[in-house]
Amino acid sequence: MQKLRIVFAGTPAVAIPSLERLAASGHDLVGVVTRQPAPLGRKRVLTPSPVAQAAADLGMPLIEANRLDADATARIAALEPDLGVIVAYGGLVREPLLSTPVHGWINLHFSLLPAWRGAAPVQHSLIAGDTVAGASVFQLVPELDAGDVFAELRHPLQGDETAGVLLGDLAVSGAGLLAEVVDAIADGSARAVPQAGEASLAPKLSIDDARLDWSRPANEVRARFRGVTPEPGAWTTIDEQRVKLLELSAPADGDEIPALAPGELVLSARRVLIGTGTTPLELRRVQPAGKPAMDAGDWWRGSGRTTAVAR
Repeated sequence: MQKLRIVFAGTPAVAIPSLERLAASGHDLVGVVTRQPAPLGRKRVLTPSPVAQAAADLGMPLIEANRLDADATARIAALEPDLGVIVAYGGLVREPLLSTPVHGWINLHFSLLPAWRGAAPVQHSLIAGDTVAGASVFQLVPELDAGDVFAELRHPLQGDETAGVLLGDLAVSGAGLLAEVVDAIADGSARAVPQAGEASLAPKLSIDDARLDWSRPANEVRARFRGVTPEPGAWTTIDEQRVKLLELSAPADGDEIPALAPGELVLSARRVLIGTGTTPLELRRVQPAGKPAMDAGDWWRGSGRTTAVAR
């Protein structure tokens, strides 16, 4: 098997399992590309990306760039890569960089392409109520997430995973899939096939997308909650104050549940219930504005309310 010179591009923590898997492979990881340090926290401290920190721990040469412009292209080209690998970098790869590596670039994407092309595939999949998620490794082309697919894996959903949990699972299993494709490219056995079926788009979610609409059926409210947790973070307003919702579930089967109007909150049998367009849901953990996360029951009892309406 040929030993490939690989350049890896990624930014968030979800890309780290792939980086570590490639670093431990028999190939040469000659450079890591990631976005520049970003201001984080209330004090807006400039902080290297998770991938930058992981690359430093591995002793890998690092290129920090928010755009893969002419300068970044020249620095990558100087590494003489055989293959570029990208996992959630957060920027576009255009020509001439797209054709700089001998074998071009491959991308690990967290959906079963052509479903959910874009920046937030896992989130949109959960919001849509999909029963199966997955990951695909495909050849990068100028069109968004449209290249031929080398391999994919399917991940049946249990119905309670949040986007954060699912992304963590796919990051690990997807790293293994990616490593298999890299080895196949190295030994000449890799074969990619065109994407088949209707494409759907998964643009980045905004904070407005994370506001829950209690007039919708319970299953839709719950699906959106799962898709926007932990980021951008599900929320609602009560008495015009924003409350972040950290845990939201369906009441246990067999429980006696009162009929509630959409958005109506009550304490019933020590549980905080909230009405939807169909059946109520149970609010388990919240974070009021300016306060730490807390048990929903403690929050409710501390507020002195007997009833309220979320909007």
